[in-house]
Amino acid sequence: MRIDIITVLPELLKSPFEASILKRSIDKGIVEVHFHNLRDYTDKSYNQVDDYQFGGGAGMVLMIEPIDKCITALKSERDYDEIIYMTPDGLTLNQKMANSISLLKNIIILCGHYKGVDHRVREAFITKEISVGDYVLSGGELGAAILADAVIRLIPGVLSNETSALTDTFQDDLLAPPVYTRPAEYKGMAVPEVLLSGNFPKIEAWREEQAQKRTEELRPDLLK
Repeated sequence: MRIDIITVLPELLKSPFEASILKRSIDKGIVEVHFHNLRDYTDKSYNQVDDYQFGGGAGMVLMIEPIDKCITALKSERDYDEIIYMTPDGLTLNQKMANSISLLKNIIILCGHYKGVDHRVREAFITKEISVGDYVLSGGELGAAILADAVIRLIPGVLSNETSALTDTFQDDLLAPPVYTRPAEYKGMAVPEVLLSGNFPKIEAWREEQAQKRTEELRPDLLK
């Protein structure tokens, strides 16, 4: 997969991709992640990429021209399956959406900033709008990193145990069951006996029961 991220703050984005699973996926050549500074695509003085909004109001808006130039340049080199805009009023990111995006080959992620982008960008170029929650961040960069992380870890070969992602919370609309590791007892707190039994059918049944129970208690909305 290739991910191209368009941003006014590439320096804010780079560190999440320089460690752990994301770095290993890039080093293995499973994923390519490229950052594009929107300021490189403007002819305005002082590398201006934003302007006041028509009709008045507080806050600046990213202009259509540099975004058009950047997306057009990228599309001249390859086809893209999705051009995604990170915005608070987009569809809320969930596991099913991450699963679907992980199957794609090339995507662009546009990070909003200030009061967002000229709405014509959304009408002319964007194929999917995604939010990471019902709150507002200073820009779309952190949301883009969250989206990329959620997607990349699902790509075959990224995780050392590929079945791990299949048992994550939300994969089957249930929360994951409790997990434990050594020691089997700590300060009077014991690991459930069934997990120590070696009886794998019973262990799986226990995990399914616990997943259902936790979902009913903590996220009953997932069961509707």
